[in-house]
Amino acid sequence: MRPAFSVIFLTTLLGAAQGLFLTLYGTELIGLGNLNHADSQRFLASGSAVALVLLVLGLGASFLHLGRPERAWRSAAMWRTSWLSREVIALPLFMLGVFAYAGSHALGRGNTQLVGAATTLACIALFICTAMIYASVRFLQEWASPLTLVNYLLLGCASGLMLATLLAALDGLFALVQPYALATTVFTLLAWATRSASLFRNARLKPKSTLQSAIGIKHPRIVQTAQGFMGGSFNTREFFHGHSPELLLTVKRGFLLLAFPLPLLCMALGVMADSWQILFIAFAIQYCGLLAERWFFFVQANHPQNLYYQNIS
Repeated sequence: MRPAFSVIFLTTLLGAAQGLFLTLYGTELIGLGNLNHADSQRFLASGSAVALVLLVLGLGASFLHLGRPERAWRSAAMWRTSWLSREVIALPLFMLGVFAYAGSHALGRGNTQLVGAATTLACIALFICTAMIYASVRFLQEWASPLTLVNYLLLGCASGLMLATLLAALDGLFALVQPYALATTVFTLLAWATRSASLFRNARLKPKSTLQSAIGIKHPRIVQTAQGFMGGSFNTREFFHGHSPELLLTVKRGFLLLAFPLPLLCMALGVMADSWQILFIAFAIQYCGLLAERWFFFVQANHPQNLYYQNIS
């Protein structure tokens, strides 16, 4: 498939925001770091504000993918059958919850744990909706797997935890830095394992369709000589990426390095040196790796129509 960069930024920004919020709410629930009330209120409010900024940026990126942005509200109409429509509903609900959670801590009013619980439900619903947009497309075998949902969840949590580690260091809350770093390591390693499992699975997939089934001819040998038109078409532009296998291999190796072991190494150095600058580098490296991972996620999906069209183009 041809990757849309707006969707790449949308999904990675939303994932980091969701992971960050879950980290903040978990911090409040278990009283991590034994922070005093003032420090806890300030950090949870500012961290939630950062999550909200990421959500707004992700929402803005999604509009770049629309041909008629003024009609975006109509995308929620098919919520009974469409995971995309459900995502369109879940995202603003989650944004509203994060805003309320940040405001409750900033003002010191309201039941923050109750607001956080409701927002967590919206967060999990958003994870499910976003992942199922792709996992529910059964004819794209690379996406139609439970690993798609697992990877979206774990990658989002890993990046959110990495960002939380950076924010704690910036705020001077070193009682949170080490626990966050440990949790980041666990979730990043889990995400590395499940993403590697999906790569292993996808490399062994075989197309369910053939040229024979595509055109309804059972002859064992079919040779395609033309596409039926002189230039390209919507099919050849939107359902095939047009990149070489060598580039795909390079990107795969790159994101496996940038999203997992390299940021963990930088994070360890940053924690040992009490340096927020190194932690910022770790987060930046991981986010670049996640951009490459999400690009590869879209590119690796082979649309069945490419058996016909891409044989010549």
